[in-house]
Amino acid sequence: MKNTEENLEETNDFDNQEIETTELTNDDEQELLEDNTEAEEEIKEEKIYNFIEAEDFNWDDFEAEVDSYSSKDRSKYEEIYDKTLSTISENEVVNGIVIAKTAREVVINIGYKSEGIISLNEFRYNPELQIGDTVEVYVDNQEDKTGQLVLSHKKARALKSWDRVNESLDKDEIIKGFIKCRTKGGMIVDVFGIEAFLPGSQIDVKPIRDYDVYVGKTMEFKVVKINHEFKNVVVSHKALIEAELEVQKKEIIAKLEKGQVLEGTVKNITSYGVFIDLGGVDGLIHITDLSWGRVTHPGEIVELDQKLNVVILDFDDDKKRIALGLKQLTPHPWDSLDQNLKLSDKVSGKVVVIADYGAFIEIAPGVEGLIHVSEMSWSQHLRSAQEFLKVGDMVEAEILTLDREERKMSLGIKQLKEDPWVKIEEKYAVGSKHTVVVRNFTNFGVFVEIEEGVDGLIHISDLSWTKKIKHPAEFTSIGNEIEVIVLEIDKENRRLSLGHKQIEENPWDVFETIFTVGSVHEGTITNKIEKGVLVALPYGVEGFAGGKHIVKEDGSNAKIDDKLDFKVIEFSKTAKRIILSHSKTFEEEKEKEETTKPSTEKKQKKANINLEKTTLGDISDLAALKSKLEGDINSEE
Repeated sequence: MKNTEENLEETNDFDNQEIETTELTNDDEQELLEDNTEAEEEIKEEKIYNFIEAEDFNWDDFEAEVDSYSSKDRSKYEEIYDKTLSTISENEVVNGIVIAKTAREVVINIGYKSEGIISLNEFRYNPELQIGDTVEVYVDNQEDKTGQLVLSHKKARALKSWDRVNESLDKDEIIKGFIKCRTKGGMIVDVFGIEAFLPGSQIDVKPIRDYDVYVGKTMEFKVVKINHEFKNVVVSHKALIEAELEVQKKEIIAKLEKGQVLEGTVKNITSYGVFIDLGGVDGLIHITDLSWGRVTHPGEIVELDQKLNVVILDFDDDKKRIALGLKQLTPHPWDSLDQNLKLSDKVSGKVVVIADYGAFIEIAPGVEGLIHVSEMSWSQHLRSAQEFLKVGDMVEAEILTLDREERKMSLGIKQLKEDPWVKIEEKYAVGSKHTVVVRNFTNFGVFVEIEEGVDGLIHISDLSWTKKIKHPAEFTSIGNEIEVIVLEIDKENRRLSLGHKQIEENPWDVFETIFTVGSVHEGTITNKIEKGVLVALPYGVEGFAGGKHIVKEDGSNAKIDDKLDFKVIEFSKTAKRIILSHSKTFEEEKEKEETTKPSTEKKQKKANINLEKTTLGDISDLAALKSKLEGDINSEE
């Protein structure tokens, strides 16, 4: 009991001490709080221990949660405890200390009777947050339903964010921001709780190929623009890098010289060349300076972020445009070309370029020869190189010319085949028959190809025995096959005279016996020409009838498609001409009638004369009789 009484006395002394504390000023309270916090905790622990150890402690009341203090004493003690805490109010921004940190939450002490817990997500912009750091928090609620102090770091930042952003712009300060997500043209960055825009061009000095790798990162920025009307903020990370690079750039530019070899990094690849970062200064390797060989796209030679040595070819006076070369660091392939190569040697290579006039063949990287279209075939008619070769083809050719100083070479592939004109008389003798392909037309004939390199001409007069052909297109078409006979060989000019009608016998020998002068044949008018009409006769032959020879018996003119009888009035085997007349077929019948008509008319006239004589005699007799009668009457009187 003695120990219990002593403990109770000590407790009463502590209580009296705390009661006296209530008479201190606010400044004294703060000082007392700071100086005696540790002692207070020890005394409290001792009190609890003493109460527990007390033999007269009412455990029944404790278990029944019966308050051991009177309401007056409890109010008094609560008042003393409250005065040991900081005075805060809701909707206020205060400073707090990070006292604990987990994977999801941050515990903040603001000197209140309980600590606040804030989600770690509100500190994403500051991944370096440590225990002991002082942070601003917003008091949302002093005590929620569970008795927890509710704080927000995000709201605290937002309340002061615009002041901080404007201050950063004015002072050109470097600030930290958290990249939240991608957006059109750039990224969204959390800066002091404000969503700022980071343009894609302001992320880095080099082009960005993958924006997603920046999402979730905390980086340093500078505020470069603020639109107060729309509350838009634009930040830049590139601005931080440029200042440093500008110093490096000046140092590099000051040392630039033509022919200097530098190490650079491939910064960007375009269709026309490669941009190289020389350590703050950009230079361009044009596609033609990447390799001695043909390059379709620079991506075939280099890749992004590749480090390589380049040589400075040229730069402008301000040294803003720097021309670089890569192929110049290696010997020219022509210099290492086989010295034993000579004219007429055969080489192999790949077709790298095709043009209408020829094809370029790469026989070694950077060494090309031209095969002109005229050297692709023994044929004489004009053709395009695309008909013979295509890009990527592997070909064998013969060296025609070789100029090592000018680095030029001409090649030929037709030389690998025998010239067909060397033995033309043996293969295409005069009088031999062949099947040819129509290649082209002229007004005077048809150009044909017997085989590759052997061309011939069929004159328009040698196309048909019977038809009058004004243009070869009336007879055949380009690409058609046609049979011919070799009429003549012109080896010097590499031409053959050919005939198609000679495949058959001359039908005019037969026509001469059929269409004799004076014979009549049925024909159809097929066409009207200047002085008459053309008439289709039997056996596929045509005749001509002049305008006055197509008059019908009724006096009208015959028309196209009229089928009539025609008389042959002229036949020429040499000129292959038949002159016809329809009118003659009925006019001669009239003439025959007229030749038989005069004898009948003479008899008729003689009869008429007799008739006339008889009539006159009768009249004379009547007159004499009349006169006699008149005389007799007068005598009687």
